[in-house]
This record gives sequence, C-alpha cells and structure tokens, in this order.
Amino acid sequence: MISISEARQTNEMIEEENLDVRTITMGINILDCADPDEKKFCEKVYDKITKKAENLVKVGEDISREFGVPVVNKRISITPMAIAAAACKSNNYVEIAKTLDKAAKEVGVNFIGGFSALVHKGMTESDRILIDSVPEALSVTERVCSSINLGSTRSGINMDAVAKMGTIIKETARLTKEQDSLGCAKFVVFCNAVEDNPFMAGAFHGVGERDCAINVGISGPGVVKERWSEFAGADFETLCETVKKTALKSRAQGSLLRRKRHHASEFLSE
Repeated sequence: MISISEARQTNEMIEEENLDVRTITMGINILDCADPDEKKFCEKVYDKITKKAENLVKVGEDISREFGVPVVNKRISITPMAIAAAACKSNNYVEIAKTLDKAAKEVGVNFIGGFSALVHKGMTESDRILIDSVPEALSVTERVCSSINLGSTRSGINMDAVAKMGTIIKETARLTKEQDSLGCAKFVVFCNAVEDNPFMAGAFHGVGERDCAINVGISGPGVVKERWSEFAGADFETLCETVKKTALKSRAQGSLLRRKRHHASEFLSE
C-alpha cells in the first residue's frame, strides 16, 4: 500500500525534479515473417508491426493522462533484422529499412530499432548484407535505428567487423551530412550487447523473448541529483542507501504502468 507521504513525494519528483517515463518500447518478434521473396517479407513485417503496435501510442497517452506521469516517447524494437531477413534473396536491405520506417510512421512511434546484426563470433551473408546497407538505410529513413554487436568478453572481438565499422560510420556520416550527419546518431556499435535491449538507438527484440513485450524506461537523474544534494557531506553508506531508495521510487512508476491490467490487451493485441 502506498502512503500519502509517498504519493506526495512522487508528485514532487514529477513536477519539480523532472521524473518521467522516458519511453514505452514494444518489442516485436518478426521471425515468423521470414520469406525468400523480399516484397512478401516486407509486407508481412509491415502488417505485423502495424497490427501489434496499433494502439501503442494511444494507450501510452491514455495512461499518461490517467496517472499524471509524462510518457515522453513510444518506440518499437524488433528481432535483429540480419536474422529475420536471412531467407530473403536480396543484395541489400534498404527496402526493408524503408518498410520499417513506413510502419513506424503509420503507428506514430518516435523510433523503431532492430536493423541490427550480432557478429561477435563471425558474420553470415545476411550480416554482411545488413551492415553494407546501414549507411544508405539510415540516410533514406527517419525513424529507423541500427546497431551492430561486434565483440563479447566470452568470445572476443571480431576484428574484421571492427575494421568494417570505420568505413560504415564514415559513409553514414557522409550520406547524412546535410542533416549534421544524423545517421550516426541512430547507429550503435556494441561489445557485450545484452540479449534483449529496449533502449534506442541500439534497441532490438531478443530471440529469447515472447512474441510481443512491453518495456518501460524511467528517466530520473534530476531526482537522484536532488536527493544527493540534500545529503551532501554524508558518509558513503548513507549516500548509497539514499540513491537506492530514490531509484526504487522512480522504478515504481514504470512498474505501475506495466501492471496496468485493463490496458494489457490493448498494448499486446493479438
């Protein structure tokens, strides 16, 4: 049970310390869209994304109004495209990226992530095609984000991929130079990427996840800073405990949104 005091503190965190729900990200598995025909694959991907995320923005805004908590961004992540598109008979994946952009615009999300490849142990042909497509794909789309994982503590670093990234990043910057090389801001190069990552621009829906999932990201650095300043000069243990308690209160806002039962069917429409 939340006390009156805790509710008041939460209101202060929102109104005075810039606490907000930074993003609601819907993860969508597109592996069942696989098709050797690129056009059919694009159609399946578009249909699945627009169906699953049809109510994402509306429900996010409804919840924001209901709880009085700002929900700043609504986003989508998909299965790494180099895996999902591996069956396609195509020399590049630019048209696929355009399809993702079209779907993102249709449902009204800010960004869609997952134009990605995981190459920390080596590259498949699909990985190579996707990586080579990144500069053009990011230059002709508005909301598509891309990422490449090229190393891990367990398997080491794929130095061939590292060498290739220099060319890819430079070409992405060149093709988007009229937009201050914005393409590079939508591109992430990882080591030790987690199995499922809902955070842009490196977001992708992990293959171990359910078919569709909701992730809620909280932004509360202003809240932590405010609490830290209140305990300036305190011992380290007190500071750690203060930050921990503050983080838990901030996290509770995300948990509340995820547990909102009567919206679940609208978020995760089948």
